[in-house]
This record gives sequence, C-alpha cells and structure tokens, in this order.
Amino acid sequence: MIDRYDPTSPLLRVDGLSVDYPQTCGVLRRRVGQISAVDDVSFSIHRGRTLGLVGESGCGKTTIARALFKLVEPTRGRIRFEEVDVIGARGRVLRGLRRHMQLIFQDPFDSLDPRMTVGEIVAEPILIAEKRTIRMCRPDVIALLEQVGLQAAQFGRYPHELSGGQRQRIGIARALASKPRLLVCDEPVSALDVSVQAQILNLLVDLQATLGLSYLFISHDLAVVRHVSHHVAVMYQGRIVETGPADDVCRTPKHPYTIALLEAVPVVDSRRRPRRLDDRVGAGERSAQGTGCAFHPRCRFATDRCRQSVPKLDNLAGGDADHYVACHHAELVQTEMRGNQMR
Repeated sequence: MIDRYDPTSPLLRVDGLSVDYPQTCGVLRRRVGQISAVDDVSFSIHRGRTLGLVGESGCGKTTIARALFKLVEPTRGRIRFEEVDVIGARGRVLRGLRRHMQLIFQDPFDSLDPRMTVGEIVAEPILIAEKRTIRMCRPDVIALLEQVGLQAAQFGRYPHELSGGQRQRIGIARALASKPRLLVCDEPVSALDVSVQAQILNLLVDLQATLGLSYLFISHDLAVVRHVSHHVAVMYQGRIVETGPADDVCRTPKHPYTIALLEAVPVVDSRRRPRRLDDRVGAGERSAQGTGCAFHPRCRFATDRCRQSVPKLDNLAGGDADHYVACHHAELVQTEMRGNQMR
C-alpha cells in the first residue's frame, strides 16, 4: 500500500483525533470520570514540509506524538500515513509504518542507552530491519554520523563522553538510520544551550532540504517554531486554537493565546513590556468540559458567549485561505492588534 501512495496527497493526515485518560480514585482505582488530553485535533503534513505544533506544557503536544506511533491508544479519530490506517494497523504493518515514521526525543541523554556505544545505538534500527551484523553496518553508521556533523572516531564512544548537542545529533542519526519519510521532533532543542539550539535547528533544515523529509516539530517556543516551520498549529488545553502559514500566524495572530505566546518572547527594548495572562487559571489546569472556550478564564476579551459555547476553527483571515482561528472575537482581537501596531 505504501508503494502506491499518491505524492500529491498529504503524507500524514490526522482527523478528529481525541485521547482520553480515565480518572480513578480509591484503593480499587474506581473510575470516576475522564480527562481529555487531546480533543478533536485535525491537521495534515505534506512531503518535504514542516508543521510546527506549539503550546505550553500540558496542552497535549506530546500525547499527539505518542498517538501517531500508537504508544497511546487514541479514543476517537483517524490517523493515516501514506493512506495507510495507523490506528487499525497491527503486527508487521505497524512495524513497517514505524520504520517510515521516527521520533526525536526531548532529552538527548535519557533517550540513549548508556551501556551502548554510539555505533551500536545508531546501528540498532538497521540491525532490526535488515538482519545485518554490526561489522556490516559500520560503513553506513559512519556515513550517518558524518551526515549529522559527527566524526567516525566517535563510533566507539559512550553517550556520557559527549556533549548535549553531540548526543542530540546521535538521536537524529539513529532516527535517520531506517530512512524515514516523517520525523516527529518532540522539543528537540529545549534541553540544549542557545548556541547549540541554532546548530541543531540548522541541521534539521539542511537534512530536510537534502533528504526531502517531513517534520512534525513540537515546541513551546513560537520563535523557534517559526524558524523551521512552513505551517504552525497553536494548541491550548488539548485543542488547536489557531493554525496557518508560519509567517501569517506570527505576523498577524488572531487568537489571544497566540498573541500572549508572541508577547512572552524576550525583547531587547525595555519599553516593550509583555502583557501578562490572567493567572487565576494555571497553565496545566483544565476548565470543566462543556463550559465554553477553555481559554476564557485567562482572556481579556472573554464575554458570556465565550463561557457558554466552544468556538470552532473558522477562516477569518480574509485573503489568507489557510489561516484558521477558534475564537468568538477574532475580529476584535485583530482590530486591537492593528491599533497597537500603529501606535
């Protein structure tokens, strides 16, 4: 089925994805309810393109990444990779799908086995998929190491002998070993120094241009996401609240939460003070289901309508056909943004 994939259709399509976790209490772990970690999320990624998924901690970004690999079982929705149903895949079909979708983890140290050498770590996907020996894999592994900016001399070293940036390069080389078409990057630079972050981001951009890879790039930093992404989806409490081309979302945001993320980016000009969110509701707390927009307790534009009904993603961007926002007062938000820019 993968060989008959139409290259003009999305490489990955997610429709109405929801992931619920049960709430239990007592010694017997009796179920008393459920928490919706991801609620009706839809997006698509085309070949050679990057979708940036941005939001604060606890909004459901990593849960989406885990659901794509069936590391958690989706409650509702569909996931299709090259027109193959991921949720219904089992056994050999699922293993084949995972070979073409690889994950780059957030912590470059915890994701590597400290008992294995660099060569063994990078060779492991090849050994599993092609039944070769480590000696036979050595030329391919060295080529992968050099491709991500490492040296052949590091083949026999252990992870603790390398820096954080070098360890993350090992994780990238391991992900490339199975020749994937999609890389899911789960905050791959958040644990690194700023200077090293730039190197890793530039490496990912170069690899995409060379190999034609597609990325789902997950981060809480909208500035980083804008640098590497073609499209951006902003998440809040399990839902996508704004999505569109990266430059459009960052230049003309239409959801109050997106504006807050942009205002939180540090600036040199001390006269530009970021507007703080209402802290009555913490970042990781979830508002009660059925009580309207999840962002309304922290939003300065909130009205009774926001408290009573959940906004749907609509195209209110005028000429920007791909720019969607889930906000009852998107036009008011946009008007205020234009007024602030003119001052």
